[in-house]
Amino acid sequence: MELSVVVPTLNGRDRLAVALDALAAVAPDVEVIVVNGPSADGTTGMVRDRDDVDVLVEIAARNVNVARNAGLEVAEGDAIAFIGYDHEVEPGWREAADEALAGGASVVTGPLRRTVRGGATSDGLERRRIADREVSYFNGRNVVFARPVLDELDGFDEYLETGGARDAAHRLAGMGVDVTWRGDVAARRRREATDGGIERRDLGWKYRSLAYRLTKNYGVRPTVLRRTISHAVGDAAGAMGDVLGGDATPTSWARNGRDVVAGISSGASDGLVARARDRSPKRNPNGVTARADRAVARYDRRTD
Repeated sequence: MELSVVVPTLNGRDRLAVALDALAAVAPDVEVIVVNGPSADGTTGMVRDRDDVDVLVEIAARNVNVARNAGLEVAEGDAIAFIGYDHEVEPGWREAADEALAGGASVVTGPLRRTVRGGATSDGLERRRIADREVSYFNGRNVVFARPVLDELDGFDEYLETGGARDAAHRLAGMGVDVTWRGDVAARRRREATDGGIERRDLGWKYRSLAYRLTKNYGVRPTVLRRTISHAVGDAAGAMGDVLGGDATPTSWARNGRDVVAGISSGASDGLVARARDRSPKRNPNGVTARADRAVARYDRRTD
């Protein structure tokens, strides 16, 4: 099976170089596609100097889901993997992914280990039942798709600046596609990783993303409202604990509350619009086929 690996990055040159070294050692025969956001740290030159990267795509958007879709557009493999710029695939990753796909899996994921003092931490498969679906979440920094499923999914939803992988998990569940977990499809992040990333994280976008993907995928129903409020109450309680402990101010707590309310409001509204725009099971009006202008430059060794 021909495998393409898409690695989105933004201002992560040093960690990206280590990740590419690990990929070359573990899976030297895969097609490697780096999608570079508007980096200002010399990422472009570093990647172009390597002979183990098949395609470098430059994009203007600071959005990991745009980057993922830009990589998918140029990938030629029968299967497509997405790896974080700051994660190193571990020995056996390629063979385990191939074995799972050959056995009929449509989507394969595994642990993201984090090197810490004295050892390493590791996550497991997270499952949630929402409405009538059993949702198996995956991390977009370590996942492999069979090409037909990813094409049917139409890639990732570019409305989202964060939470794109969780949205895709909801849509896969709606399409009746299972996510296969394998402990040997593993990638690792070193403790000392401190350079840049591609996803913006703030409370406003966290709740905008949450409300958008739940409303888009399930509509307006008590389950959606309950899950959204539950998340908000938990964060509010944690933030109040910081205030009481002297680690935050009441003003910042109130400001965060306004961000949460605004995020939920805009996300829910936009989710309803997206749900109306795409009534198919894939629920992706902002996917790969929605546009063709992601790349501002492309360097393709396959055509040189």
